[in-house]
Amino acid sequence: MNEQFSLFDREVPQPLAARLRPKALDEIVGQQHLLGKGKILRRIIEQDAVSSMIFWGPPGVGKTTIANVIAAHTKAKFINFSAVTSGIKEIRGVMEQADANRRFGEKTIVFVDEIHRFNKAQQDAFLPFVEKGSIILIGATTENPSFEVNGALLSRCRVFVLQALTEEDILVLLKRALQSPEGFGASQVEIDEDLLRMIAVFSNGDARNALSVLEMSVLNGEIRGSRIIVTRETVEQCTSKKSLLYDKNGEEHYNLISALHKSMRNSDPDAAVYWLARMLEAGEDPLYIARRVMRFASEDVGLSDPEALNQAVSAYQACHFIGMPECSVHLTQAVVYMSLAPKSNALYAAYERAKVDALEMLSEPVPLTIRNAVTKLMKDEGYGEGYQYAHDTEDKLTDMECLPESLQGKKYYLPTTQGKENGFKERLEQINAWKEEHKKKN
Repeated sequence: MNEQFSLFDREVPQPLAARLRPKALDEIVGQQHLLGKGKILRRIIEQDAVSSMIFWGPPGVGKTTIANVIAAHTKAKFINFSAVTSGIKEIRGVMEQADANRRFGEKTIVFVDEIHRFNKAQQDAFLPFVEKGSIILIGATTENPSFEVNGALLSRCRVFVLQALTEEDILVLLKRALQSPEGFGASQVEIDEDLLRMIAVFSNGDARNALSVLEMSVLNGEIRGSRIIVTRETVEQCTSKKSLLYDKNGEEHYNLISALHKSMRNSDPDAAVYWLARMLEAGEDPLYIARRVMRFASEDVGLSDPEALNQAVSAYQACHFIGMPECSVHLTQAVVYMSLAPKSNALYAAYERAKVDALEMLSEPVPLTIRNAVTKLMKDEGYGEGYQYAHDTEDKLTDMECLPESLQGKKYYLPTTQGKENGFKERLEQINAWKEEHKKKN
């Protein structure tokens, strides 16, 4: 009887990036500040002194690879958790098994990729097992762990910051892929050095992305006898981008965010959206842009339109929840809103004026009237004496002085007449007039 095989019976080949994943420390490219000879993370691994840790860095820089190498070096059982599919019940079940294995001397390394996607309850489920050493937790995240990982769990983990790979790092990986038996070593692939560099630039420090583009380029190359020729046209088709990328840490990065900020300030939504697209399509972190838009909302719009800050915060949350490419429309909404909003830098200017006095007059005492008298001695010393509770007055106002004596009469917040801030300006003028009138009476 003939056996019948379906498409699903065949073994699916692994992607190039998976086939080339390093298995030893010396095979890892990049992260020399941590893995170079004598560096801290290398020493920890070589001495088998691994404790719970979190790898923080951009995509494709080796977070999962280093975790796998650690597991192999320490001969530990390696468990990979998914933040999407792993519930609390599953986590606790695995943790209890790891606890039992520990009694027989077996180490368990639990690797959690994108640990920032675990909710608080899921993160809390790891905590007791990390505390008593049942597991070694290795988390990987592209987000700042100070904001995304529970404080109790974070305090029990060492944070290592991984850096984006350089162009030269990526070139090493691409050439290794062309020569390695696990890569295209058995094929006669012809690709110019400048095209490899083009892929390296496009990858923006992401090894997985670079190897994926190389793989697509080779698979779509021109077959000439036993050779595979990869042309510039093929690489460009596989990247779909030619010259949009820029160094996130270099001058162009700051030039573009400056162009976005100044276009919004100049009430030019078309220019603002263009610079936004330039950054996003170049691979800029949408959360970085969202943070700058939040700053803009108060620095350049402020109380002329208080809703601007809500728009900016909502855009940040949307970017955090769904990421690119979906969040591009949320950032566009925020950027256009900021561009069309009335402009005021009164809040920014107010703080800058107050900061000058705060730095020059650091020892100015808080007036006794507005000090908090929490003990009898404080009350005897005059703390809170003469304090006027505004809610007890008919107008909800008092003429009490709240600035230090040497600063009385200083004005820091000078509202404009733009948008809704004009209403705040009128209200402030009414308050000041009321206080002047009552001071004269007293």
